[in-house]
Amino acid sequence: MILGNLCTRGCGFCSVPKGSAAKREFTVDPDEPEHVAAMAAGLKLKYVVITSVNRDDLPDGGSAHFAETVRAVRRALPDSRIEVLTPDFCGHLDAVARVLDAGPDVFNHNVETVPRLYKRVRPQADYEQSLDVLRFARGYRPAALTKSGLMVGLGESPEEVGALLSDLARAHVDVATIGQYLQPTRRNLPVAEYVTPEQFETYRRSGLAAGLRMVFSGPFVRSSYMAEMVNEEASRPGA
Repeated sequence: MILGNLCTRGCGFCSVPKGSAAKREFTVDPDEPEHVAAMAAGLKLKYVVITSVNRDDLPDGGSAHFAETVRAVRRALPDSRIEVLTPDFCGHLDAVARVLDAGPDVFNHNVETVPRLYKRVRPQADYEQSLDVLRFARGYRPAALTKSGLMVGLGESPEEVGALLSDLARAHVDVATIGQYLQPTRRNLPVAEYVTPEQFETYRRSGLAAGLRMVFSGPFVRSSYMAEMVNEEASRPGA
């Protein structure tokens, strides 16, 4: 995770601390891209996932820093695959393009939950804006696999999840990940429901029927968990 350990947003599901731009709590380490690349090379990673906090305090949302991190990792590990898991950059598509111009193999941006729950779960984001980011990424860099994820167990209905998966398919997203929400701290949103394995399988089938290439759905599925395996499978001919 790049761009610091403080976030400008306060999503109900996330335990990353929120900072204040007014108090000048935020910083950017200009050497971070090279540090990330050195760490990835030292670990001899074959698949690297780069994500970040939201940095709405920065004019470009941190997209230039994101792009430079991708380039630094590519220089250090030219044969490795790189996935970016980005914020929405407040809907600024030039920032999305800046990250895509760096050449990631996979572009991931999570919608997180169904639209009805955004005010409670993701109050500083916008569902349609996230779909616009994904739609733009698919059109701007068709060679990159596009991916999005959501949590269930926050109070959504099966019908709402089905509609969300259809929205992702219409945005030409390739891969969806669906996992169980777990409350990280007592100050975060409580779990509304523990979804059954059978329901996860129903969601998987629903996503495939809607037109998604691959859907990874299960209690322990996470956006970046087993990402190499997920994307190897999704990239196979005929997938």
